[in-house]
Amino acid sequence: VQLVESGGGLVQPGGSLKLSCAASGFAFSSYAMSWYRQAPGKERQLVAVISSAAGSTNYADSVKGRFTISRDNAKNTVALQMNSLTAEDTAVYYCNGHRSFSMAVAGRTGIASWGQGTQVTVSS
Repeated sequence: VQLVESGGGLVQPGGSLKLSCAASGFAFSSYAMSWYRQAPGKERQLVAVISSAAGSTNYADSVKGRFTISRDNAKNTVALQMNSLTAEDTAVYYCNGHRSFSMAVAGRTGIASWGQGTQVTVSS
């Protein structure tokens, strides 16, 4: 199982970024996918979840209405569109796979070890 996150960077408050996660080594279209983030000195936080067929999504309250998770099962990728970014969104962002949507929403351990993630820094 391999998950490679990309798309992070430095953005001003109010700006947007789109993260991408490329997956390989497992039956991507059969797994729910999630995005997590970890800010310095804080625990890793579940940000968004999407079901295997993209019929269901779930978001942390802190990002609802600003972030959108999507997936392309033909390309084995999952994306996170982030709008109206604030300094509180600064973190390393990670993706992971889960055997079911409910397990993902519950924050159960994903199928992959955490990778390097992609750094998002929101600052003026």
